[in-house]
Amino acid sequence: MLRLFRPVLFVCGLLAFVIAALLLVPALYSLFCGDGEYRAFFLAACIVTLIGCTLVVPGLNRPFALNARQLYLLTSLSWLMLSFYSALPLILANHPLNLSDAVFEAVSGITTTGSTVLSQLNTLPPSILLWRSMLQWIGGFGVIGMAVSILPFLRVGGMRLFQTESSDWSDKSLPRFHDLARALLSMYCGFTLMCAFCYWLAGMTAFDAINHAMTTVSTGGYATDDSSMGRFNNSILWISVVFMLLGGMPFTLFIRFMAQKRLAALRDQQVYGFLLLVFALVGLLTLQLLLTQERDFFTTLTHVAFNIVSVITTTGYASQDYTMWGVFSVGLFFFVTFIGGCSGSTSGGMKIFRFQLSWLFLRDQMNKLVHPRGTFSIRYNGKTVSDDIMVSAVAFSFLFFLTLTITSLALAATGLDFVTSLTGAATALTNVGPGLGDMIGPAGNFAQVTESAKWILSFAMILGRLELLTVMVLLSPVFWRG
Repeated sequence: MLRLFRPVLFVCGLLAFVIAALLLVPALYSLFCGDGEYRAFFLAACIVTLIGCTLVVPGLNRPFALNARQLYLLTSLSWLMLSFYSALPLILANHPLNLSDAVFEAVSGITTTGSTVLSQLNTLPPSILLWRSMLQWIGGFGVIGMAVSILPFLRVGGMRLFQTESSDWSDKSLPRFHDLARALLSMYCGFTLMCAFCYWLAGMTAFDAINHAMTTVSTGGYATDDSSMGRFNNSILWISVVFMLLGGMPFTLFIRFMAQKRLAALRDQQVYGFLLLVFALVGLLTLQLLLTQERDFFTTLTHVAFNIVSVITTTGYASQDYTMWGVFSVGLFFFVTFIGGCSGSTSGGMKIFRFQLSWLFLRDQMNKLVHPRGTFSIRYNGKTVSDDIMVSAVAFSFLFFLTLTITSLALAATGLDFVTSLTGAATALTNVGPGLGDMIGPAGNFAQVTESAKWILSFAMILGRLELLTVMVLLSPVFWRG
């Protein structure tokens, strides 16, 4: 058992050092702006460094290679420990959160969910707001790295569909991984800087531009004011739409385009389906609102596009309370909550490729019913989809809705009403942020949710971010017997 855990804890210790270094950023900013929270961040950095030393020292001078079982364990344990590391400054702050609220806020940040227990955000210390935004930015990059490197190896997630045998920038596995990580980080930082610059040009303050850029590109959704993005002009909302869409697309696709410098590199059935669905939903809801209410066309289009893109990319921003748009919009947003963006992006949800595969599988079954003796194959992006990928997609879908049911019932058992329980479970598992109802809707937050419900939702957010199967494997007896 020690052999199983030692390499995993060693890597978790290294991650602790990374978080400790990042904690110094809001600490220094606190000193600069004089908000008095620098002690909390420095103390948190010291505690996390001490934890990191405790985990790393036993593994020094012990070379190792992580096997599949250890990668399953590392993937889950690292996100759990990152959440607790990140919660420390929120507990140690001058106006501290209790343990449940601090962990909930940190988990929501690191998983880029965007649910919050905080209110009157504009009165909070700027360093706390900066740390919340940084959590989502860190989590967003972690999501991409996990999706393109670890989950395909574990046969979880969707990037196995989009892998090729050769690479445009390297042929050997180790340099290839290093090049990929460097290219992903460069692309991620580039999008963030471009987004911040565009926000600033459109009228945001420098502080708001930096914070919202980090939470836009990471499709996280934390804002610096209770009104979310509703206090900004239409130009800013359209800038946000563009960068939320970029955050919801596969980053490996952008890297391939930069390497090949031709538009053909952007061909991807997943992206086409994602953009087509976004345009269709925006057009449908805009038309419905214009036909049923007296509204200005451009303003309506702006808010519909912004909120649809925000929910489908699992960002969770809101420019208006869309639950006030009518029953049709409430139903539409509830179902859009489950979809999510593309595999290999920062967004959560079930991912668009699984819906595409389900449709192709259904069409294949219909063909076999009509032509029982016919031979058919399911093709995606010009390649035949293997049976194990189809089985994985079906297993994920079944597990998702089973987990949704169990989580909803568990939340209802804490005393929450049906709508809050169901939509709270859905928004946690899909990492969207706002649910429906007066309490956790786009105009509310999770402060009034019971303590036990916050722990349930925190666990559900991590489950959703790790594609369910990664954590569920750890809960199976066969993992520990293997």
